[in-house]
Amino acid sequence: MKFVDEYRDIKSVKVLSKQIEEIVTRPWSIMEICGGQTHTILKYGIEELLPKQITLLHGPGCPVCVTPLEQIDKAIAIASRSGVIFTSFGDMLRVPGSKDDLLSMKANGSDVRMVYSPLDAVKIAEENKDKKVVFFAVGFETTAPVNAISVVEAKRRGLKNFSILCSHVLVPPAIEALLSSEDCMIQGFLAAGHVCTVMGYEQYIPLAEKYRTPIVVTGFEPVDILQGILMSVKQLEEGRFEVENQYNRVVTKSGNQSAKKVLDTVFDTIDRKWRGIGTIPKSGYALKKSFQDFDSEKIFDVGTIEQNESPLCIAGEVLKGTKKPNECSAFGVLCKPEIPLGAPMVSTEGACAAYFHYGKNKSLNANSEIRV
Repeated sequence: MKFVDEYRDIKSVKVLSKQIEEIVTRPWSIMEICGGQTHTILKYGIEELLPKQITLLHGPGCPVCVTPLEQIDKAIAIASRSGVIFTSFGDMLRVPGSKDDLLSMKANGSDVRMVYSPLDAVKIAEENKDKKVVFFAVGFETTAPVNAISVVEAKRRGLKNFSILCSHVLVPPAIEALLSSEDCMIQGFLAAGHVCTVMGYEQYIPLAEKYRTPIVVTGFEPVDILQGILMSVKQLEEGRFEVENQYNRVVTKSGNQSAKKVLDTVFDTIDRKWRGIGTIPKSGYALKKSFQDFDSEKIFDVGTIEQNESPLCIAGEVLKGTKKPNECSAFGVLCKPEIPLGAPMVSTEGACAAYFHYGKNKSLNANSEIRV
């Protein structure tokens, strides 16, 4: 398949790993920002193909994982209301709140439905005008445009029974928060290609300059990842701190102008709390005043909910790259995909789930398309 098979080619993988080995002269720590990249790294044993001087750190690259506990509890509170149809992508249904998750609410009789698009939720609202239909709008900039379109479409259709619980988070402010923290160990970033497909990479240029940290926009296949690492290491070895685009088959500098226009129309940028990390300034979206009739938090008046994470869960340190999932005492014992303590063990892009499914320090496995 074009743009897939060639990016899983074993010959290319061997060449790239050899090139990295030939140029590296000192230890470097590089963080991949996206959970999809983390899963590729673990699934295909990318770390085992790198010289020992290269350490890969796994970042907060999963919007499900960084959705705060309080927001999950708000979703559960809304879903429990009579006359509500609560809709969500499937990966949010098992993310634990302080006591329950949305799947448990469904089992207990709440009308919780998995959808594949927010426009499915708009259709449900049109077909059930005696119900209040809520869509859990979670994601990075990647999914934000279609969620914005769902609100525009609901307004166009005159639907008074549709709203979104908005939990969008933005990547550049998170990168700055990580780079400015006292315990930062990050010397280079692999930026998320799908986010940059929408937003471009202009926002990363001042960050690379300010924090003297290379940022390479990277795709999601093994060859993509290794090319991104090679480009990062070259910069670090040469003392350069630039934004480079490995994923140029998809990403442009300015991004998707139509998508960015609808985001500017529907959303304002606000401070947003990230699960395990804390509040990051200007790192989230909220509906503009002109669309507040579609804001679930205002419609249902869920107020302020404050909750504490399980003291056994080190998800925050995992998401910041200061610890690996298997450094958690609960990993694989008290915390498993079927009994998760934190969101990174639930999400299909969570670092803890990747470690659990593919194993620490596992070489290229039998299910992979690549063989060494």
